[in-house]
Amino acid sequence: MSIQDCQQVIVAVEGKGDSKQHAFASALGDIQKKMMQESEVILRIEPVEVEVIEATEESYKERFLFFFFPRKRTSYHVKLEVTVNVTTLQVNDVTFTKKVTDDPDGVQIPIISKKI
Repeated sequence: MSIQDCQQVIVAVEGKGDSKQHAFASALGDIQKKMMQESEVILRIEPVEVEVIEATEESYKERFLFFFFPRKRTSYHVKLEVTVNVTTLQVNDVTFTKKVTDDPDGVQIPIISKKI
């Protein structure tokens, strides 16, 4: 009896960062967060295909005290559609045997009987 289930899912993620690499890493790091919301136990998440939906570069000039030391700041934003193979465990299909025991943390009180 196999309790593993493998399926292919398309996930839309977004990421932003100070460089192109940081933006893509931020977006790809969100795949696991989104998949954990949908499933209980995930064994493996394997990206198959990455499609760029939108990639933007935003730049502006930044100055210290409005006049001094101008510098150019750039930030990147990407929207991706990632096709992933997800292998999950089907916990609901597992049959558990029930076993009733005494409380392992409980204190055993001896029964005191009076014999005269």
